[in-house]
Amino acid sequence: MVDTDSGWDGRGGRGQRGARDTRGAQAADAIPNLRVAVPDRRVALPDSRVAAPDRRTALPDSRAAAVSLVALAALATGCGPGTATGAQDASPPVRPTQAAAPSPTRTAPVTDDAKPRTAPPPPSPSASTAPPAPAPAPTTARPAPEPSTAPPLRVLMRTGSESDRVRELQARLRQIGHFGRNPTGYYGSVTADAVRSFQAKRSLPVTGSTDEVTWQRLLAMTRVPKAAELRPPTERPLAAPDERCLKGRVLCISKNSRTLAWMIDGKVVSAMDVRFGSEYTPTREGVFEVFWKSRDHVSTLYDTPMPYALFFSGGQAVHYSADFAANGYGGASHGCVNVRDKKKVAALFDQVRTGDKVVVYW
Repeated sequence: MVDTDSGWDGRGGRGQRGARDTRGAQAADAIPNLRVAVPDRRVALPDSRVAAPDRRTALPDSRAAAVSLVALAALATGCGPGTATGAQDASPPVRPTQAAAPSPTRTAPVTDDAKPRTAPPPPSPSASTAPPAPAPAPTTARPAPEPSTAPPLRVLMRTGSESDRVRELQARLRQIGHFGRNPTGYYGSVTADAVRSFQAKRSLPVTGSTDEVTWQRLLAMTRVPKAAELRPPTERPLAAPDERCLKGRVLCISKNSRTLAWMIDGKVVSAMDVRFGSEYTPTREGVFEVFWKSRDHVSTLYDTPMPYALFFSGGQAVHYSADFAANGYGGASHGCVNVRDKKKVAALFDQVRTGDKVVVYW
């Protein structure tokens, strides 16, 4: 409790203090139980300072003394010092705390930023920041081209085929300038190159094999070959025979005309085209004789078939060559005398005997 007898100062006399005590007592009677109510307000109301100004304005005319007593009571209960010193002072501004509910009268007007967040509407084309870059034209997603989805064309003839149809193919290609040799009936690299040339010029798939489309296009552009076109004489123009070939049974072979003439006593029985060894494996020249015949011979040195072989000098022989039939003079032998007409060399094999003469010359 505050001791009013000793709370002001010790300078005045007891009489003067008595007058003041009377006025103070009257002010205290106007505010009953002030010292008890102040602690209760601090517990019940966090913002007790808000209600205090209203009570101050209701004080009687002797409010100067009452205010002094209130200040003493506030100091005694631990509150902060007040800011009011007289009636002319305005009440302190209301400071809402975090625990206080917002007053409806002080709510700020609702703006777009304060609206409750909902799912944002889809952006309009004009509101987008940047249009997405156009995707490149898909390449892998394109449907497969027609040739891959359609069933593959049936191949009628290809490299390695051998038949009368191949002979006709070669004769027809020769009619339009794609095959520069006599037909052999064997589908080799020369025939494949001729077919590629034909396909490329007609904007067909260039495969080198004769499929149905290629064959039908060729038939439409050419006529049926005559017998002489299908099986022309295979011998090249014969050179004048060497004088060593005019007597007896002789295989007369000219490197100059690239021909072989089977002669008996100066008379030509049959003739055929031949080719010789390369410059690294040349065919030997001179006079020889057949010392061995082997119908189905295979070279052990080169692992190459040598059918109808007539050996005349070491490992060199006259024999049929499938490579010669296919590739013509584009290749060479390993020293043998190659024949490309299989039927003629087969007949020759049957007629020649061991010991018959062989003459190789220029």
